[in-house]
Amino acid sequence: MQENAMKERPLLPLILTMTIPMMLSMLVNSLYNIVDSFFVAKMGEDAMTSLSLVFPIQNLIGAAAIGYGVGINAIISFYLGARKQDQADQAASLGMRLSVVHGLVLGLLGTLVMPEFLRMFTDNPQIISYGVRYAAVAFAFGFVSNAGIAFEKVFQAVGQMNVTVVSLAAGCVFNIVMDPILIFGIGIFPKMGMEGAALATGLGQLVSLLIYCVRYHDHPLPVHIGMHRCKDDARMAKRIYAVGIPAILNLALPSLLITCLNSILAKFAPVYILVLGIYYKLQTFLYLPSSGIIQGMRPLLGYNYGAGEYGRVKKIIGIVLVMILILMSAGTILFMVCPGWPMGLFTTSQETIQAGSKALRIIAAGFIVSAVSITASGALEGLSKGTQSLWISLFRYVILIIPAAFVLSHLFGADGVFHAFWVSEVLSAIIAWFILKKAVPSASAESTAIAQE
Repeated sequence: MQENAMKERPLLPLILTMTIPMMLSMLVNSLYNIVDSFFVAKMGEDAMTSLSLVFPIQNLIGAAAIGYGVGINAIISFYLGARKQDQADQAASLGMRLSVVHGLVLGLLGTLVMPEFLRMFTDNPQIISYGVRYAAVAFAFGFVSNAGIAFEKVFQAVGQMNVTVVSLAAGCVFNIVMDPILIFGIGIFPKMGMEGAALATGLGQLVSLLIYCVRYHDHPLPVHIGMHRCKDDARMAKRIYAVGIPAILNLALPSLLITCLNSILAKFAPVYILVLGIYYKLQTFLYLPSSGIIQGMRPLLGYNYGAGEYGRVKKIIGIVLVMILILMSAGTILFMVCPGWPMGLFTTSQETIQAGSKALRIIAAGFIVSAVSITASGALEGLSKGTQSLWISLFRYVILIIPAAFVLSHLFGADGVFHAFWVSEVLSAIIAWFILKKAVPSASAESTAIAQE
């Protein structure tokens, strides 16, 4: 995308151009999550429960990659808007190198802690075995996943959203195709079970990474990646981490939340842990496309912020809020009207379907209002205001919902845990609105100070 388009093209067509490709790619990712779990569920509820218990650690590792990528994206976009090519190249190069290191370290740590982590929630040896076997293979691809995500954020920072759509879609389709082949053993492939599900995921990530590499080699980007560009590492690393660490914590907080909620729900019945795990698979149909909209918004905000176009910054935030409100309204209708159908994709147990349907209706009451917090948090990250964004997530995932779940579970049983979702979303939206309103007008002064460094 040409540079003048970022700050001169009419906003609605520009935002749609940036966000629709990312929404589509995130919808494909949502489908991948659903299909992946669908095939694992065919192995039985123990297999599906193991995925639910592994998810917090898997989400934590993914959050580190995506959150750090947000930092890369924001800094590159800002420097391109400020016409500082060398710094943009440096951010891309250093970001790629550190992303690979993060993937290697976190993948190893995740594998080592998994057995004891699973024993915190179950003494079922089959569930523990499934979880350990899945994690060992999936986490071995950590550096591949991280490198692909870093490339994704670099391409997004320069406005080449279509490349990320093709790459993500190709990886997801490959994963979906290989899932049943590797899990159940079709044709020449052996039956691998849980290891097959994890291997299909890792190979899908490898396909995405290879597409990024080929595209970068054949069509050079406005920013350049090379180890010789990693000069003044400490200064640039500090700037990327300043945005990336709050973004990592934003994305990692759901892992903490799920772990805490699993602990509360385990006191009632194992079926509620499974219901919560299924919900987190289903909600990707809403929150991943919302994330796609946010990803399309961030480079626009970063570029216009760096270029001093503060009026456009506010208008971009307003348009994106309306888009996410429409998406969340559709999700509310779906989960309120026919919650039993999506639950039935993962289990044939009527007890689980009944409990899950009730839970989905309760949780869906907070979908629409959550659009405010989602938009505010993403906008603040795009403006390099990671700390303020982190506070919004802390209220959504820790400060409000965990105490609410604990208290309401004593009043209403397991249903109280699900009521805590909409209660916390309403309160968080109010807080997020005031944080965003206060932060955005101050963007001009801060942008001027950074540009003069």
